[in-house]
Amino acid sequence: MLLQCININKSFSDKPILKNVSFNLEEREKAAIVGINGAGKSTLLKLITGELDSDGGEIVTRSGATIGYLSQLEAVTGSNTIYREVMSARDEINVLWDRIRELEDAMKHLSGTELEQTMERYDRMRFEFEEKNGYALVSEVTGVLRGLGFTDQEFEKKVSSLSGGEKTRVALSKLLLKKPDLIILDEPTNHLDMDSITWLEGYIREYPGAVLVVAHDRYFLDRTVTKIIELENSLCSVFKGNYSQYAEKKDARFKEALRLYIKQQAEIAHQEAVIKKLKSFNREKSIKRAESREKMLDKIERVEKPVTPADSMRISITPRIESGRDVLRVENLSKSYGERTLFSDLDMNIQRGERVAIIGKNGTGKTTILKIINEMLDADTGLVTLGTKVHIGYYDQEQQVLSPEKTLFSELQDAYPDLDNTTVRNTLAAFLFTGDDVFKLVKDLSGGERGRLSLAKLMLSEANFLILDEPTNHLDMVSKEILENAVNSYTGTVLYVSHDRYFINKTATRIRELTDGKLTNCEGDYDYYLEKRDDLLRAIGVTTAEEKKAENSGPGEAALDYAAQKAEKARLKKKENDVKKCEEKIAETEEAISLLKEQMADPSISTNAARLTELSTQLTEAEDELASLMELWEQLFEL
Repeated sequence: MLLQCININKSFSDKPILKNVSFNLEEREKAAIVGINGAGKSTLLKLITGELDSDGGEIVTRSGATIGYLSQLEAVTGSNTIYREVMSARDEINVLWDRIRELEDAMKHLSGTELEQTMERYDRMRFEFEEKNGYALVSEVTGVLRGLGFTDQEFEKKVSSLSGGEKTRVALSKLLLKKPDLIILDEPTNHLDMDSITWLEGYIREYPGAVLVVAHDRYFLDRTVTKIIELENSLCSVFKGNYSQYAEKKDARFKEALRLYIKQQAEIAHQEAVIKKLKSFNREKSIKRAESREKMLDKIERVEKPVTPADSMRISITPRIESGRDVLRVENLSKSYGERTLFSDLDMNIQRGERVAIIGKNGTGKTTILKIINEMLDADTGLVTLGTKVHIGYYDQEQQVLSPEKTLFSELQDAYPDLDNTTVRNTLAAFLFTGDDVFKLVKDLSGGERGRLSLAKLMLSEANFLILDEPTNHLDMVSKEILENAVNSYTGTVLYVSHDRYFINKTATRIRELTDGKLTNCEGDYDYYLEKRDDLLRAIGVTTAEEKKAENSGPGEAALDYAAQKAEKARLKKKENDVKKCEEKIAETEEAISLLKEQMADPSISTNAARLTELSTQLTEAEDELASLMELWEQLFEL
């Protein structure tokens, strides 16, 4: 057992957040904490890491276990480069390596007992260095940085010049390299693009320790965890399996609870009808029987009607009129900022009823395309043509379409002046804004609340063409599922940008990936797109991830054609094998040196001068060979 939480309780201002929360985490186990916004997920993580004290209960970790924690707001500071900052996560290895090199230099000038003692220290340090996988540190650092989206050219950028998201990625890199027994991550995918998230999924699956994660990325959870810890109404439930399996079990549990509730309600209604009938006879015997039944009915332990958070929020978007068959035509679209070209000569057609997802890395221009279509930005070149009777409803991830100084009520009423007060209030209530909440100022809302308000405006628009920019940002899982159902039941047309692969998989009928300024086109969901992605990229002349990996393996390779890249990859593989063989030879030589020292220390040959001389000569030769091998290893490793 690595971690055990026993009856954890926590309240803020007398409001219970966690009640008797209990669960276990085994070594190497991968688990997720899920729940709606405000359920106490981040609070629970802070209790486990000791940042907060619980009001009751016990948190037990295995003796000597190390814990690494990355919060949502985690970042790095200082004047280091990205590479040096991440390398500092394993400072003990860097210090050990420097000490080994110092001993190597010192041994050249020592002899006798002092040399033997120094060699013993050297052997111990070398063994410790190998145990900590020191030889692989450089490749580990570069592998993690590349995996989390940093290019080799960015390694020398100063940490102080990075954005908040980039600093968080550096902090995540450092945490992964420290390799604690338990990694705790709070929303780790927030600042990662799809390729980086995919890399992180693989890293977590293969990680030799345990991982506890809070994330709203359901696709990520499906591919990484084997246990779900659900927080709901301050209580904790534990499910075995990934997110999809948890959702199925939760749905089955809900249906069974609803079945028991309906069955009991039917029995209560039957008994009440019998009691009423008995009383209507107005006879002493029948009245006594009625009273007896009433007493039995009072003793029944009532089953509460099961509810889900989804029952509280309702989204239904209905077009006022149907558009023409051709909804959107984009021709030769181009956009640049200064010398940086986002895209050029883009073409795209969308027909009525399609749900098209535009995906791609951060900064490629996906949101720019939506803004150009919605006439919020001008294109440099190209033509955007809307079909007949097309009415756009736009959801902006930055909520710039909201007025910060307005109340929620006036935000809707001013946008739709024909609506009466009751309709406005009912719409806001459908998105969980009730009572005095409707008079809050927009600027005082959280990200999730602003997202819900934007969706409320969208619902009232009666648009037949929805353009959505990251619609699931800031939404919890329940709200995402509600939005999925609304999009899937929508009879109009949808074009959206999203990094939420689960949402894309559930809603998209076509995928367009924007990469290197070009658009791929694939009919189907996200899983199908992944199968065909490399072929689709090659079809539009874009280098695949595998080919880019070969390009990043050394300087000047971008100019090589694909065959040359494969040859270069084979060359590097040979170098890696040479390094491995050299390391094996180093290990053999060190073992031989140890054996020679044992023989020289054997009392049975202490008086045999000839044998001692022979062993001494062999020892000197072996030590010289070891020094040569070490120099060779350094040269090979640098290559």
